[in-house]
Order: sequence, then C-alpha cells, then structure tokens
Amino acid sequence: MKKTINLILLLFAVVMSFPSCNKGPGEGGTGTVQGFVKLVHHSDDDFTLTPDTMVAAKTDVFIVYGDEAYFGNDVETGSDGMYQFEYLLPGNYTVYAYSILPSGEKVAVGETVNLTRGMVAQVPTLYIHDGKAYGTSIVKGKVYAAYYHNGSYRGEGWACEHRVYIRRVGDDIPFDDTRVGPNGYFAFQKLQPGDYEVYTVTQDFNEVPDFVFQTISVEEIGQVYEFSEQFEVIINV
Repeated sequence: MKKTINLILLLFAVVMSFPSCNKGPGEGGTGTVQGFVKLVHHSDDDFTLTPDTMVAAKTDVFIVYGDEAYFGNDVETGSDGMYQFEYLLPGNYTVYAYSILPSGEKVAVGETVNLTRGMVAQVPTLYIHDGKAYGTSIVKGKVYAAYYHNGSYRGEGWACEHRVYIRRVGDDIPFDDTRVGPNGYFAFQKLQPGDYEVYTVTQDFNEVPDFVFQTISVEEIGQVYEFSEQFEVIINV
C-alpha cells in the first residue's frame, strides 16, 4: 500500500513538473481585437493623383491567430468602417484586409497586435486602396503645331485634338492613344514602372506623314512624369 501511495505521489510530481498547458492565441477567451478600415479611392480621371479617403463599409477583414498559416476568422466592417473579433485568448494577432490592384490582383494590408487577458487590443487603421489608377503613374506632355494649307503657312498653336500614341520601348505597336486637349496637353494614365515611347504624327509640306518620338522612364508609382520638351509637328489643313 505504501508503495502504491509513493508511486501516485511520484506521478503527481512528474505531472506538476511539466509546464502548464496554456492555450495559445485563438478563440475561447475574453479579449477583443478591433479597429477601423479606410478606403483610399484613386479616380481614373484625377490627373493630380490626389486620392479620396473614405470609410470602408462592408469590407471583409481577416484575423490570423499567432503564427498560423491561415486566417482563423473573418468579419465584415460596419457602416463606420469598424470591425471586432471577440472572445479571444491572450497572444499575438495579425489582422488584414485586401487592396485591389488595377490588374484585379489582391494585396493584403495588415497589422499585428498583442492582446492581454480580458483586454481590448486596438489595431492601427488599415488603409486599403481601390480604383484602376492605384499603384500606377501618369505621363503627360504638350504638342505644338505649325499649320499649313497647300504649302502656305496658316499660323501656329496648340495641336488640339491631335492624336498621340504610347508603346513600351521595344514594342512595335502602341497599347494606348489619346488626343491633345485645348491647352495643348495630353496624358496617359495607369502606367506601371518601365520605359515608354510616346509619339505623334507630323507632316512635311507635301503632306507626307512622319513621326516625332520621345522616350520617358517611369521609375515610381503615384507620380506624374512630364516631358521636358514639347512635341512640335506640322499639320496640313
């Protein structure tokens, strides 16, 4: 009997020597992780590249428990852009939402916070982006024309409505074209970083068409690049 009691005490001591089995991050606690999501909208026709920031209502937000490879839960923001994950155990949590690139690709935007027992962890505001101009830049320039008719000079001025083309350096055909505005400007939007060739048509006095080219490098996103020299063309009217 004494041996049995000693064995039970030994087993109890062994069990007590192991570290306590505390649960890691996840559900089953009394803590809350909360925050706000704001939407940065990039208008297609805003040549200043000034975005409009607004509340991101009805947006899916995801939470990852600790170092897990997949999200553990998701909720939808309310009309004020706020979300909450409740009944959580202490630990680290990563919260994220998705930005949408012009290509339709999703990019996760997230923050990690530490939650203590029974408390509320406030996540820094998540800023997500949308709009076809997000993550792109603009190239702009001017076209100036000398006007002729049957070889006779008729005046000069901005080449309003004259067509301008753009292609990637090394390509044979343009991927976009636009027309010159009344102030002489043209602009190409939604350009990813890279080298581009912009060109437009000019003519000689016999109305034989030719092209005027300029190249430009787009090195960063969210910028407006402008040619240092205007395009000069001859137009027969």
